[in-house]
Amino acid sequence: MSEQLRIIGESIINKRLEIAKEVHLTRLSGLPITEEQIRKLQKIEPQILNIRAEFIGIFGQALINDNEQSTNARLKEWAEETGTFIFDLGVPLGEALKDTSFYRKFIWKAVEEFGAEIDLIASTIFKIISVVDPLLDDAVYYFSLTYVRNYEQSLYNSKNALLELSVPVVLLTSGVGVLPLIGSMDTERAELLMEKTLEQASTLRLNYLILDVSGVFTIDTMVLNQLFKVINALALIGVKTIITGVRPEVAQTIVKLGINLAGITFKFNLQQAFAEIQLVG
Repeated sequence: MSEQLRIIGESIINKRLEIAKEVHLTRLSGLPITEEQIRKLQKIEPQILNIRAEFIGIFGQALINDNEQSTNARLKEWAEETGTFIFDLGVPLGEALKDTSFYRKFIWKAVEEFGAEIDLIASTIFKIISVVDPLLDDAVYYFSLTYVRNYEQSLYNSKNALLELSVPVVLLTSGVGVLPLIGSMDTERAELLMEKTLEQASTLRLNYLILDVSGVFTIDTMVLNQLFKVINALALIGVKTIITGVRPEVAQTIVKLGINLAGITFKFNLQQAFAEIQLVG
């Protein structure tokens, strides 16, 4: 490491908060911000400045320390933590990535100012370029990767929450519940149906579960098999299932499969199911 690199690196580290404030203020100056957004920003502004200062400090440390592996590990950790933080704030990825040009501008501005004091030689300038630019590229990559992963996880969680809402066992009277299935049934939803129906049947202490499939228009072989597994599993915990509202096309699928329907009760509608339960009980 040259003496000039050490001086530039230490100067960036020592002035990282001032550089961070320049980046921050310039970045915000071009944004249309409401008073409500300003109030929210003021609460987290110290944290954002620290995040910016830490990032800038990584560049200074990289100029001093030739350990590329250590620098990349620290950069990756920063990018992953910041990517998650920015995602949780609800800032769009494209908007967040605009910060890159501001970091580049003010880091190089600092290099120019500090370099003027020590008459930077060409080899030092090229070395700084070889450190700063790749680090910025890596930061964008790790940050974006983390942001996208958080976005995908959010979609996955939302989908699961929606799926869970699609398995609503409604308690009609003591020991009797109804599960209305609406929309298309796929394997994922059918598997969740097994898990949640067993949980709710046990929690509600059901003796009978009316499975109303009048809202299901299409169903494939794998899903149908899964539904009958649910019925068999319910039988094992003492719950008798009555299926109502089977549409003609679904009935044809059941017949074509040649599924053993012994022990399974089918009724045309809910009224007939209620009458069946009264007769049994």
